Amino acid sequence: MNWPLIISNTLFTAISIQAIAYVLAAIGLNMHFGFTGLLNFGQAAFGAVGAYTFAVLAGQGIPWPASGEPPWPFGQPWPWWAAALAVIPAAMVLALLLGIPTLRLRADYLAIVTIAAAEIIRQALIAPKLDERFGTGGADGLQGFTGGIEKINPWNGRTFYLWKQPFDGHQAFMIVAGWSLVALCSVGMWLLMRSPWGRVLKSIREDEDAARSLGKNVFAYKMQSLIIGGVIGAFAGVVFAVGGRAAAPNDYATAFTFFAWTVLILGGAGRIKGPIVGGLIFWLIIGFTEVFLSQVTRNKVVPTWLVNENNFGLLRFMFVGLGLATLVVFRPQGIFGDRREQAFDVR
Repeated sequence: MNWPLIISNTLFTAISIQAIAYVLAAIGLNMHFGFTGLLNFGQAAFGAVGAYTFAVLAGQGIPWPASGEPPWPFGQPWPWWAAALAVIPAAMVLALLLGIPTLRLRADYLAIVTIAAAEIIRQALIAPKLDERFGTGGADGLQGFTGGIEKINPWNGRTFYLWKQPFDGHQAFMIVAGWSLVALCSVGMWLLMRSPWGRVLKSIREDEDAARSLGKNVFAYKMQSLIIGGVIGAFAGVVFAVGGRAAAPNDYATAFTFFAWTVLILGGAGRIKGPIVGGLIFWLIIGFTEVFLSQVTRNKVVPTWLVNENNFGLLRFMFVGLGLATLVVFRPQGIFGDRREQAFDVR
């Protein structure tokens, strides 16, 4: 058993680009559910919109259908910062499309609409017709859109080590940039929740009829919360795509949303540090079980009928599911959650 490799790989997984993306997605869900009480089961939709908005604009620009020389910004790549800024209005439009018909209704309507919208967007990105018109890449996705990011990367071409785990300069740059974005979003969330606006959101979560009786426009506050959380979720998709140098539709399947929910529940909904701690714990477990079981099967420590090279990757999710089920039963508010403020009713 190579314990130095197991430990270093586990630590790297906990701070990896993938972990950052899910922490950001969980921060957006924390705004929706933890502070406002909105059941968004389609955070993958915001992730996909963010990833593909950035990938299309930074990679090729908006296709120009007419003949002749296309005017800017059509037909040519956008600067990386302009493509990143375009993610914000794209996520806002999606939030408006989802929220306008549902936020005046019961919470479960938003859950149904968002999970359906996420799957519709994923299937649309696979469709050849959308690829022909906007160059989305179909089922293969998009690549070659990270050139602008790589130009500003001072560590491009270098190799770093976290003890025994090597990683390249692109990963190092994205890890630093990604965790900086996590810190920025967390501080912004903390400031918002300490403001009068944030206190209104919490009152809506507890009893929206009472908030409405005090003259608050509940629909407007819910829409604002959906937009802010959706924008954060869209940047989670950008980090996921840029970090992996590819944007593929299946990266934003329902598992993207459910992993983000797992991260949020582990850390504790309604707490600023909940998504961060939940993300670290989630990916520590994932990273440790994967590399540990890989070492176990390779060294034939356990019988092959129990664990082999074909199924050890699936067992990691079994451990996470078992731990999550235990947590929901014995501490439904999460690790840092407050039972008086936020809890899942599992009776």
